[in-house]
Amino acid sequence: MHENFFHNIKVYYEDTDAGGIVYYANYLKFLERARTEALFTIGFNNKKIKENYGALIVVKSCNIEYKKPSYLEDELKIRSFVKSVTKTSFFMSQFISRDDELIVEAKVHLVFVDENGKPIKVPEAIFKDFKPYFCDSIKIK
Repeated sequence: MHENFFHNIKVYYEDTDAGGIVYYANYLKFLERARTEALFTIGFNNKKIKENYGALIVVKSCNIEYKKPSYLEDELKIRSFVKSVTKTSFFMSQFISRDDELIVEAKVHLVFVDENGKPIKVPEAIFKDFKPYFCDSIKIK
């Protein structure tokens, strides 16, 4: 069984549109914050990865499905886990929910690149520390 990262957020006025509904693009920010907090959980951060490994983590693609709206002052929970890994990237599944109601589902492809934007191998230390958060069907290419 795999582990999950959980990150809670509250919807603020600045996150909503004129109708009081969370503006669709802000969900991408929520997902990014959850991924950043996931890195902190295993002892890394983007600055440390750049300084220690000469690497950046960039989003190659994101497939997002908006299932229901969320509103001002909703308390949302973001569940994230690593779905699979290749030599240079990993795929995460992320779910945003309010109570037990699914709001957003996203599949994100993240790639490790050097400062010139060329893909590089996932650093072994990061791979090792992320390993408990992989789902059952790890696929390493």
